[in-house]
Amino acid sequence: MYRFYVSEDDIADSNITITGRDVNHIKNVLRMTPGDRIIANDCMGTDYYCVIERILQDEVCLVIESSKKSEAELKTKLYLFQSLPKKDKMELIIQKAVELGVHEVVPIITKRCVVKLDDVNKQQKKTARWQAIAEAAAKQSARGIIPDVKMPMKFADALHYANNLEYTIIPFEHAEGMDYSREIMDKAADCRSVGIFIGPEGGFEREEIELAKQAGMKVVSLGNRILRTETAGMTVLSILMFKISD
Repeated sequence: MYRFYVSEDDIADSNITITGRDVNHIKNVLRMTPGDRIIANDCMGTDYYCVIERILQDEVCLVIESSKKSEAELKTKLYLFQSLPKKDKMELIIQKAVELGVHEVVPIITKRCVVKLDDVNKQQKKTARWQAIAEAAAKQSARGIIPDVKMPMKFADALHYANNLEYTIIPFEHAEGMDYSREIMDKAADCRSVGIFIGPEGGFEREEIELAKQAGMKVVSLGNRILRTETAGMTVLSILMFKISD
């Protein structure tokens, strides 16, 4: 069934009202009619199985038949702190991170980032674009929430933001000891929230790694090969998704 996201305000007793751009998608793209069934998700982890009652000019009215907690969400909230990559790689990273179960994506600006996005207007436009990609990926992968994409942060601000998380890890190409890395991944999978810091194309500078250590982060290795920035985050998310999933 097709999936759409609604706000808590759109749900009243046994009815849900869909408004906005999804109305046009339902009417003119999917060409759905009264009697067709869809899933409406409240962006907080509950799926509502509904039948279309009426399709009006600016809204689609649904009747709730049943509901249940989404089974797509991991018990551990994963936060991807992704250094800004070149070109449009960030779009691919966000799409795949959402599919793999990320709870939130935080773009970060590190010393070796080629893309800086210093202009606030550019940041807002980019973030809006990234959020739309996150929503589309959430629909495709039947997520119980739409992961949030934050405005880009400087590395120091991201370290402070990550202080609220239970556990944080940072892959580094010069880290040693796969046994230690396996141990860290196992511990991370048992936490309520985990931050994953990924460096840019040129990697993190030593100074940034030292700051991360001082902030309590665990520096891990992902093996003997150097991974691209768009590969490293997906590797960590895949490992944790496998370990966290029931």
